[in-house]
Parts: sequence; structure tokens; C-alpha cells
Amino acid sequence: MHLIKTPEGQQAFKERHADLSQRLRSAFLLFDGNRSLAQVLDATAALGIGKDDILSLVEKGWLVEKAQTTEPSVARTESSTAAAALAPAEVDAQSVVRRYQKAYPMAASITGGLGLKGFRLNLAVEAAMGYAQLAELAPRIREAVGDKAYAPLHKALFEAETM
Repeated sequence: MHLIKTPEGQQAFKERHADLSQRLRSAFLLFDGNRSLAQVLDATAALGIGKDDILSLVEKGWLVEKAQTTEPSVARTESSTAAAALAPAEVDAQSVVRRYQKAYPMAASITGGLGLKGFRLNLAVEAAMGYAQLAELAPRIREAVGDKAYAPLHKALFEAETM
């Protein structure tokens, strides 16, 4: 289920409504119609956000389910095509999640070590919400840090996993 913010929800966010706690505000920001409910719950699990918290926002009318049209499937196909071009052909969904979870801290550490020179790249890494977005940044990271520093990240992102 993909949820989007309503004008009422955006107004409540803007006015810092009491029912929209700081942790719920963090989750609320992630609902853009592109991320599924499960993805937002995974991203905010450390904050203690549960499905009931999100459903309360739906009940208040601050979030609604995104209307299903044929256009989102086209957009999804385009973004998955970009990920498929960078990822090995035989990668299951769980493998992609594991690769992202392994590579994200590496990428953040590598770009964080660049200091002000890599500030914008580090922000882009921190904004990456999944494997595909992180894989898109890989060439920029490689260019910024060089082949030697980039090698462990490349291995985590693109090479076959050993079980």
C-alpha cells in the first residue's frame, strides 16, 4: 500500500500539530507515494513506529492511499531497469536488501571521510532509500575516492554473495 500526504496532513505538519509527534513527523515525511507502507515501517522501525501509528494518521485524514493508475507501473519499470543494469542478473529481493544493508554504512563512511569536499555526495548517500539509489551513486563515489578506497563498496554492492 502506497500512501500520500493530504493537504490537511501537510497543514498539520506545518503547524506542528500535537498529534504529530517528532517520531511520527519523521515517518510522515517519507510518505511520498513512491514508498510502500512496509518500506516506511522498515525505515522507521528504530524510532518505534508501528503500523497502528500510521493507521491513526490515515484515520485522521492526514494520509490517504495513492490512487492506482497505469503511470506508477511505468515509473516503477524505469527505476527497476536502472537497478537491473547495475545489479547482477540473478539477484533475489532478499539479496538486494542484504547488499544495501551491508553497503550503506560503507558508503556513508567513505563519503563522510571526504570532509567538505564530499559533503553533497555524503548527503546523497544518506538520502538513498534503497539498493537502486545507492547503486546509482556508486560511480560518483568511485570518482571521488579512487579505485582502492572504492573496492570494498563495489564488492558489497555488485559481487556475488558467499553463503
